[in-house]
Amino acid sequence: MNIISKFIGIIALIILILFLIFPIIGAWGSWVALLLGILGLIISVFSSKKTGQTLNIIVIIIALVRLLLGGGLI
Repeated sequence: MNIISKFIGIIALIILILFLIFPIIGAWGSWVALLLGILGLIISVFSSKKTGQTLNIIVIIIALVRLLLGGGLI
């Protein structure tokens, strides 16, 4: 479960970084990365290791900050 969680977190982080470069469509990418981060966090709860949880929490925090600064989250 930890491997799946890390894989989802890495994909979410790549999406987040790509959409940070393109600000016009950045809100959509942040929403997708946020949802993937939450999904990865839910999956990582069932694992005994914490690396997947840490990665997904970082992705969630970055996506939330991006959405708050860009006005995509009210």
